[in-house]
Amino acid sequence: MRKIIIAIDGYSSCGKSTLAKALAKKLSYVFIDSGAMYRAITLYFLREHIDWNNEEKVLEALDNIKLHFYYNDEEGTSDMYLNDENVELLIRDMLVSENVSEVAAIKAVREFAVAQQQLMGKKKGIVMDGRDIGTTVFPYAQLKIFVTADNGIRVERRFKELYAKNPNITIEEVKNNLEMRDYIDSNREFSPLRKAEDAVILDNSNLTREEQLAIALSWAKEKKLQVHEQD
Repeated sequence: MRKIIIAIDGYSSCGKSTLAKALAKKLSYVFIDSGAMYRAITLYFLREHIDWNNEEKVLEALDNIKLHFYYNDEEGTSDMYLNDENVELLIRDMLVSENVSEVAAIKAVREFAVAQQQLMGKKKGIVMDGRDIGTTVFPYAQLKIFVTADNGIRVERRFKELYAKNPNITIEEVKNNLEMRDYIDSNREFSPLRKAEDAVILDNSNLTREEQLAIALSWAKEKKLQVHEQD
């Protein structure tokens, strides 16, 4: 049966990546974490003290960035590599989280990342999550899912994730960070976060990971069957 492209969009800490990884594994598809790409770019900018308000400096910096995903046999995940360095853990740092939405709003950065993402999707058989996958990166994706969850639940999920790495983090910091990222993501000039008209909504506020995966998997199988029947 022919493979399809699955685009998963939504706000921060809605469980997009968790769903996308599990769905890709079930379907034997490639998982591409677009958010990790923007985080890796942000990490590079921070390390190199790049003034991302300076377009010339941004373009120069992007010329020196190579992004790749390599499969981690030990963890069973696709890790983000920045210039041949595994930065999977480093890009989850709070400092990166506080700046990634601002960096991702830059037109040149988005064009750089989107071009690479579209190249990755040429062979289909991929699941990609982010904020503009169904609207900008793959507007022709056969299945588009917009994931959402109650704000309080999102804050709690993100706090638990960060607290395990940094016990000094406060829930207020996490709440403020999510609110800031939501605002920037939804109001940026280029490729703002919005639900594609043909996307299906998946509210996982009261769903277990297994339940949301079952729903998404049923949608994917239905779309694959439709594509097969059309051929």
